[in-house]
Amino acid sequence: MNIMIIGSGGREFSIGRVLKQDPEVANLYFAPGNGATTMLGENVAIKDYEKLAQFAVDNAIDLTIVGPEGPLTDGVVDIFKARGLVIFGPSKAAAQLEGSKVYMKNFLAKYNIPTARYIETAHIGDAFKFIESLTAPIVVKADGLCAGKGVIIAQSHDEAKVAVSEMLSGKSFGDAGLRVIIEEFLDGYELSMFALCDGKDFILLPAAQDHKRLLDGDEGPNTGGMGAYAPTPLVDEIIYEKVKERVIRPTLLGMQQEGAPFEGVLFIGIMVVNGEPITLEFNVRFGDPECEILMPLLKTPARELFYKAATKQLDTLNVEFHDKYAVGVVMASKNYPFDNSVPAEIVVDEIHHDEIAQNTHIAYAGVSEEDGKLYANGGRVLVCVGVGESIKEARDRAYMLCGQVHFAGKKLRTDIAYQALR
Repeated sequence: MNIMIIGSGGREFSIGRVLKQDPEVANLYFAPGNGATTMLGENVAIKDYEKLAQFAVDNAIDLTIVGPEGPLTDGVVDIFKARGLVIFGPSKAAAQLEGSKVYMKNFLAKYNIPTARYIETAHIGDAFKFIESLTAPIVVKADGLCAGKGVIIAQSHDEAKVAVSEMLSGKSFGDAGLRVIIEEFLDGYELSMFALCDGKDFILLPAAQDHKRLLDGDEGPNTGGMGAYAPTPLVDEIIYEKVKERVIRPTLLGMQQEGAPFEGVLFIGIMVVNGEPITLEFNVRFGDPECEILMPLLKTPARELFYKAATKQLDTLNVEFHDKYAVGVVMASKNYPFDNSVPAEIVVDEIHHDEIAQNTHIAYAGVSEEDGKLYANGGRVLVCVGVGESIKEARDRAYMLCGQVHFAGKKLRTDIAYQALR
């Protein structure tokens, strides 16, 4: 089977890594990929989606997997399907679940899916009035795509009003913030849950926990994610069943009724409040770094999972996972998340310890290659992943690997998975 992965981050690298290990995968392509994906396959420098679809036709690509949200909301799936190509991901219409937070919140309300009390508006007076009705902290969200940074948790009414003013004026997020969501803050613990969907059927993956804040102890600014672990012991079968019955099934039925059946990854941000799962948001692709820790837990070939989801055959697949845990620690560049950083050479020590060699790996993201050397390009550079029989063992192995990786200005948290280990 020939497979192409659209994207350039650690998420796409980690999917490519498990596919590379599959003897049934003949050729692997990344569009555009990064400086390290050439270790797994061939990078394709084609930005135009029509031309990329033609490349898929010319090279007999059997399956295309879309990683990031940008191409999905731009309609890459529709373009490929118009050529009769098999592609994993939601249509442009279905991708509105992430592309517009207003669409998503109104969808949740319409189909009675539990979510926080909210208002969506472009009117500053209405926004301020609703803010006054809430108790701080208060959540303020930009409507459009903001690379995972369009959510502000305001600690006071005044801070919430400033956030709304800056969004509606276009100062914060440009056009993406010209309509806003304001919602009540839910006090509980947050989960990342992922359902692979084929429009009708779905498979729920083990629940993960992400660490959004830059610094230890969940301090500092929000980021795209500084680490994650799975499965989390904070979820039991009761919560899994509640999420299936109250969130995923009504979402798939609702999207069918909207004329946009959902195919691809439904990423559900869940807040568990007093044992009840409340939907914070939807994304329409794998989380990053959650994808990096879920892929090594997959026992069923990833090729089968993605292909059967893309061809509406999930009901024929029995998916199995390894009875293990995975922890991923993000290494970011010096100025992340505030500014770009000067490229820095990445040096990985030769690994002599069998435990590290056999139970850890690196998923590369913000890297470039020059003269056989890898350079940290800025942003989130890579993820050190450890797998083990327990969360502690997986965590310890991930940090052992972190000690083997060096580049100028490297930044990482030292407490990933602390929620499960305290």
